[in-house]
Amino acid sequence: MSEISGTAGDVVWQSSPPGSIYDYIRVASFSIGPDGLVDQWSQRATELFHIGPHEVRGKDPVEVFMPADLRSRGHRKVSEILDGKEWTGLVPFRLDRGRGEHGLAEVYVMPSETESGERGALCIVVDVRALRRIESDIASSQAIFGQSPFGFLLFGVDLKVQRANQRFAAVFGGEANDHRGRTVHDYLSRPEAERMTASLKRVLETGEPVTDLQIVGTRPGGKERRHWSVDLYRVHSGSGRPIGVAGVGTDVTRRHIAAREAASARRNLALLNEASARIGNSLDLETTARELLDVAVPGFCDLAAVDLYQSLLTGEEAPPGRWGSSGTESGGGSARLRRVAFASAVSDAPLTGPDGLSDSGYVPPEVGAVHRFPFSSRGASALRTGRVQSIPGGAGSLVQSTLAVPMVAHDTVIGLVQFSRAKGSEPFGERDRTLAAELAARAAVCIDNARLYRREHERALILQRSLLPPGDPEAAGLDIACRYLPGNTATEVGGDWFDVIELPGHRTALVVGDVMGRGLRAAVAMGELRTAVRTLALLDLEPAEVLSALDEIARGLGSPIGAQQASRVAHKSRDADLSEVYLATCVYAVYDPVTRRCTFANAGHLPPVLVEPGEEALLLDVPPGMPLGVGGEPFEQVEVEVTEGALLALYTDGLVESRDHPLDEGLTAFRAALANSGRPLEDVCDHVLSTLDTRHGEDDIALLMARIQGLPTDAVGDWRLPREPRSVGRARELARAQLLAWDLEPLVDTVELLVSELVTNAMRYGEGEIRLRLLRDRTLVCEVWDAGLVQPRRRRARDTDEGGRGLQLVGLLSAAWGSRRTPRGKTVWFELALPDGGPTAEPSVEQLLSMF
Repeated sequence: MSEISGTAGDVVWQSSPPGSIYDYIRVASFSIGPDGLVDQWSQRATELFHIGPHEVRGKDPVEVFMPADLRSRGHRKVSEILDGKEWTGLVPFRLDRGRGEHGLAEVYVMPSETESGERGALCIVVDVRALRRIESDIASSQAIFGQSPFGFLLFGVDLKVQRANQRFAAVFGGEANDHRGRTVHDYLSRPEAERMTASLKRVLETGEPVTDLQIVGTRPGGKERRHWSVDLYRVHSGSGRPIGVAGVGTDVTRRHIAAREAASARRNLALLNEASARIGNSLDLETTARELLDVAVPGFCDLAAVDLYQSLLTGEEAPPGRWGSSGTESGGGSARLRRVAFASAVSDAPLTGPDGLSDSGYVPPEVGAVHRFPFSSRGASALRTGRVQSIPGGAGSLVQSTLAVPMVAHDTVIGLVQFSRAKGSEPFGERDRTLAAELAARAAVCIDNARLYRREHERALILQRSLLPPGDPEAAGLDIACRYLPGNTATEVGGDWFDVIELPGHRTALVVGDVMGRGLRAAVAMGELRTAVRTLALLDLEPAEVLSALDEIARGLGSPIGAQQASRVAHKSRDADLSEVYLATCVYAVYDPVTRRCTFANAGHLPPVLVEPGEEALLLDVPPGMPLGVGGEPFEQVEVEVTEGALLALYTDGLVESRDHPLDEGLTAFRAALANSGRPLEDVCDHVLSTLDTRHGEDDIALLMARIQGLPTDAVGDWRLPREPRSVGRARELARAQLLAWDLEPLVDTVELLVSELVTNAMRYGEGEIRLRLLRDRTLVCEVWDAGLVQPRRRRARDTDEGGRGLQLVGLLSAAWGSRRTPRGKTVWFELALPDGGPTAEPSVEQLLSMF
C-alpha cells in the first residue's frame, strides 16, 4: 500500500509507487545562488555525479564537475542564466574523478529569484545514458512486440488484454488496438478458455513460466481446428513489481499434423512388426485368420471379419479367385465363402449392411456360415479385381467406413478381410489402405501355406493309414489289439507303423517301426519299409536277417544314384546334397504257437514289454542294434519262451516320451499301466492310452499288443519217418488217421495225395530223417521237413516225362504252398482251408490236363 500524505476534498495525495518512470530516467536537481555558487544539492545529484553535498555546496558548479577545457564556456552560460535567461542543453561532466571518466547530462536551467529579489537558477539534470537506454528498450520492445512473426499478448493483472501485436490481430481479426480489454473467452471455447485462464493465474501468482501450453481452437469465421503452442511468463516493473503476464503463441498445426502422421507411421510399423510375430504361428487356416484379427482389433480398426473361399477350406487345389477370372458363379454373386473369424472392440454384433448391401437382401453371416456377396457389392468387386475397396457406412449403422481387402497369395485371391472403424474413430486414410493390404497379404500367405500343409498332411495321413493293417488283425495262437493315433494337424505326420504278418506254419510276425522325420517323405519311406518287411517276411528269413536286409534297403531309399557314383560326385562338390538319409527304428518278432517261443530282433527301437500272468511287466533284454539306414553292424536275435496268457507289447516312442517328461519316466508309467493285464485286450489298450501322459498330437503313437494263447497239443500232429520207401505209405496212413480224429474227413483224399508227393520229393531230393507235421487252427497246414538244403522248384514237365508234376499238383490243390529254410535243412508246406460243410472243390479237367 502506498503511504497517504494528505487529503484535500476527495483528492488523495500519495507517494509514487515503486517502479515509477523516474526510477528509470534518474532525474536529479540542484540550485545556484545569486553568487553563481551551488547552494542546494539533491540526493539524486549525488548519485548521478558521484559528488556529495559537502563537496559541492558553496562552490562553483563549473569548476566542480565540468572538464577544464569546457569551463570558460560554462562560466558564460552561468552568467547568462543569472541574467534571467532559460537554457537547455547537453553538458559533459566528470563521472569519476579518480579515473577521469566523463558522462553526458541533459540540463534544463530555469532562472529563479530569492526572497530579496536576487536572481538565481534551478537546474534539472537527466542522465543522457539512461534516456538512451530507455529509447533502446522501447525500440527493442516495439521490434519484438510489433514485428514478431508470433502472436503476442500482454495481459494485465486483471487478465484482460492490454496490448496485442499485429500478428495476433492478423489471425483473430481487426486492428491490434481492437483487442484491448478482451479476455481469452473471446477467442477460445469454454473448456480451452478455462484451461488458459487457470494457467494465466498460476503464472501471475507463482511467477513460474508455462511453456508449450497446447491450445486448440478455430480462427474467426473458420472451421478448421488449429493447434497453438503458448508460452506464458510474468512481466515485472523496474522495481520488480508484477504488472501482468506476457503470452507468445505459435501456430503448430502443421507440426501437430506431422507428429500425428509420424505417430501413425510408428504405430503402423509396430503393427506390422506385431503381425510378423503373431500371424502364421499355427498351420491351421481358421487359427491364422483369428491371429490376423487379434492384431488388427483394436490396434488398427474397431471391427473386422475374414471370409475364405469354401473351396479352399474343403481341400480343392485352388480357390476360384485367380486374378483375371470372375470369381463368380452362375448365381450372379461371388463364389461361396465361409466366414471363419470375426472380432469387435465396440460391439458383439456383426458388420451390418456396408455398401448398402442390406437393401439388396444381404445379411451379414455368422462365423462358420457359408455365403455369397452380391455381384454389385464392393466386396464382390474386391474379390474380382484384387484391389482394396472403400465402403462408407450406411445410415444408422455403427460403422463409419470399411475397407474390403482381398487376400492375395501367389497371384490368387483366397478370400476377403473387412476392416471397419466405428463412428467417432478417425477415418481411414491412404496410409491405412496400404497397411490394410499389407496385413491381408501377410495373412494370405500364411493361410495359403497352411492350406498346402493341410493338403500334404492329409495325403500323408491317407498314405500312412492305407499301409496299416485293416481292421483287427488275426493270427494263430494270438489275441491281438492295436491302436494308431496320428499327430494332429498342428504337427506333421510321422513315420510310425505296425504290422501283423502271417507266416507259414501258423507262425506270426509282429512288427513296429518308426521312420525318423516327418511329413510326406517320412510316410513314403515308412510305406517302402513296410512293403519290404512283408516281402522279406514271406521269404521266411530269421528276424536278424530281415533287419539286415531292411538296413540295406533303408540306405538306398533316399539315393537316386549308386553309392559309388555318389561318392565320386561328392568329391567334386562337397556342398551337393545328392541324397537324403532315411533312418528308422524297428523291432521284429516271430511267434511260433506250437512251441510258444518268440524270436526278437531290434534295430535301435524301444525294447518290447512282456507281462507274464501274475508278474510285473518287464522290458525284454533284446540287443538294441543300430537304426536302419546306418549300416555296418550286424543284428542279433533273442529267443524267448512265453507262457500261456502272457501279454506282449510293442510300441513307438510317442507313447512313452514327450517334452514334459523323460523316457525313463514314460517307460515306468507304461509298465505300471500294464500291471492289471488280465482284462480283455481292448480294455488294456484303452487303459494304457488314457493313463499315460502321452501329449497326443506332438507325435504319432503306435501300440501293438498280443496275448499268447498257443496251439493246444491236440491240434498238432508230429511224426518222424525214416528215409525208406515204405515211409510214403506210412505218411498217408498217419495223415488219414489224424484228419479223421479232427473230423476233417472231406480233406482226407487231398491231404493223402499231397503228403505222398511231398514225402516222395523229400526222399528223392532231400537228406536225413523226414518229419511230417499237421497243424489245425483257422486252416490246415501240412509240413514235411528234411535235412536237405536244395529248395524245391516248380517246373513244367515235358509230355514224355514220367514225373515232375508233383509240385504242380500241390499248387493246384492247395490254398497256398511254399518252402523255407530251417536251422537243419528245409521245410516244404501246403495249406488247405477247413471245410465249411459244403462239398470240397475238385480241380477241373482243364486244370488237370494243364499239367501234361
